[in-house]
Amino acid sequence: MTSKLSAVLPDLSPWRASRDFRLLWVQGLVAYFGSFTAMVALPLQIKELTGSPFAVGAMGAVELVPLVVFGLYGGALADAVDRRRMILATEAGLALLAAVLLLNALLPEPMLWPLYAVAAGVSAMAGLQRPALDALIARIVPHDQLPAAAALNALRWQLGAVAGPALAGLVVAYAGHGTAYATTVCCFAVSVLLCLRLSPAPPVSGAGGPSLRGIAEGARYAWSRPVLLGTYAVDLAAMLLAYPPTLYPFLADELGAPWSLGLMYAAGSAGSVVLTLTSGWTSRVRRHGLMVVVGAAGWGLAVAGAGWFDDVWVVLLCLAVAGAGDMLSGLGRSTIWNQTIPDHLRGRLAGIEVLSYSVGPQLGQVRAGAMAGWTGTRGAVWGGGLACVAAVGLLAAALPRLVSYDAATDPDARRRRAAGAP
Repeated sequence: MTSKLSAVLPDLSPWRASRDFRLLWVQGLVAYFGSFTAMVALPLQIKELTGSPFAVGAMGAVELVPLVVFGLYGGALADAVDRRRMILATEAGLALLAAVLLLNALLPEPMLWPLYAVAAGVSAMAGLQRPALDALIARIVPHDQLPAAAALNALRWQLGAVAGPALAGLVVAYAGHGTAYATTVCCFAVSVLLCLRLSPAPPVSGAGGPSLRGIAEGARYAWSRPVLLGTYAVDLAAMLLAYPPTLYPFLADELGAPWSLGLMYAAGSAGSVVLTLTSGWTSRVRRHGLMVVVGAAGWGLAVAGAGWFDDVWVVLLCLAVAGAGDMLSGLGRSTIWNQTIPDHLRGRLAGIEVLSYSVGPQLGQVRAGAMAGWTGTRGAVWGGGLACVAAVGLLAAALPRLVSYDAATDPDARRRRAAGAP
């Protein structure tokens, strides 16, 4: 019985093997909790100030340019400077931006423009930080433990994504936006203290400074690898066409259940947690490209159901299933990236990864808000979900190397394994 249970539960090998992985895991959990608390409070505050779905969706447009620019530059920086310092500096910047939201919320009449300004600033900080975080994992975790590390990191992210939105919905309803933003400030302050304890992570020997040539080198490498291109394209299509959180405040109203708003934000994460808690089997999977495709198609189909059904509990169930599909796809993507990309390019490729899984949601917010103005909220949700399923099917047919990826036989994965990559 014990052996059967251990085969299903998450593999804790990276937690036991690496002190820095443990620190990053706890730091990330605290930071995610604060981030998701603000993620609910910010669009809800824009909705209350404007009453416009387009104004809420416009957050995606405001966040897009900083994410693209700083994501690419952050990837180049992550290969050229100490990754620990980058993580620490950007975490401190996020704490300051949360303080701006708090101060604005405490004004007698909160202003709208600081909400967009902070959204852009957070996007810039995330673009700078995420490549360093992603690149660091492949250095501090043994190569054969990377699938387990991806599952544990996914669990950390989802625990914050469940608890943060669920609590934020209650906090905003009963204590106001100021209390929600104060929670975010405290979380980032704790996160900064944890980052101070990480070991230095200097660049590899001979690494040059960040440059356009270096960014182009990373882009050429990605373009030459059909499997990597497939992971980027599938995720971009899924998020661009079927990312519904912008519409949750309006969907909750249409279903006659405004109390369900926090649950809608948390439902997808709850589904992801269930999948991650039973992810022990993923350590034995070799066809990670197939995981990417199946998970993304499942995400789109479940999102379509969330827009189609009238019962709020069925909608919440669909959102939970969507979260499980997204997590399955995410585990496949993360494992492929860490198994195949050489360390000297890891930061730059992580910058491209930031664009692939962040630009999609930002543009998806704009798509959802604009489409809701034409088709209504629910039409924008189910129509986007069906478009996602169709797009993923076409990409799978066009990129057979992604579907056939095998960790045991892929040349790049074998080279990293043979070189004793961490």
